[in-house]
Amino acid sequence: MGLEEKLPSGFLLTTVEQLAGYMRKGSLWPATFGLACCAIEMMATSGGRYDLARFGTEVFRASPRQADLMIVAGRVSQKMAPVLRQVYDQMAEPKWVLAMGVCASSGGMFNNYAIVQGVDHVVPVDIYLPGCPPRPEMLLHAIITLHDKIQHMPLGANRAEAVRAAERAALDQRPLIPVEGMFR
Repeated sequence: MGLEEKLPSGFLLTTVEQLAGYMRKGSLWPATFGLACCAIEMMATSGGRYDLARFGTEVFRASPRQADLMIVAGRVSQKMAPVLRQVYDQMAEPKWVLAMGVCASSGGMFNNYAIVQGVDHVVPVDIYLPGCPPRPEMLLHAIITLHDKIQHMPLGANRAEAVRAAERAALDQRPLIPVEGMFR
């Protein structure tokens, strides 16, 4: 005879971590960080046809202090990488990063010396979204996938250690292809 039999019907047993995960996944506030053509598709996703707000992702925030999701949409140049890291550092915990498009995920189809070969060399990425540019439906699917990841993310000291480990792994990663520009 367990605890479930002693409680009247209508009681739901859960942990605080699961309840907090359920609440966090339904209230994402993305930061606007559109750098290239993928930003147009990101803006289309928040329009009336796709209505990103019905998935708990409300208005795009211009201030990183009010955002917890950074959607890096487009290519990241070598000069923009420190700015990207500064915006990421200004975001409040918990924070997530979505690399939207091939340029943000792996540097694009051309190995260019001026482009960061994947935003994961600058910030830890939670979801990679391929495409050039990815369709709004793909962005919606990536956000729903991120919802599942958020719901099962640990809290407190466990989360802090998981974030530190992911960040260390992302920043220690070396490019698979040596970066050689045309002018070197």
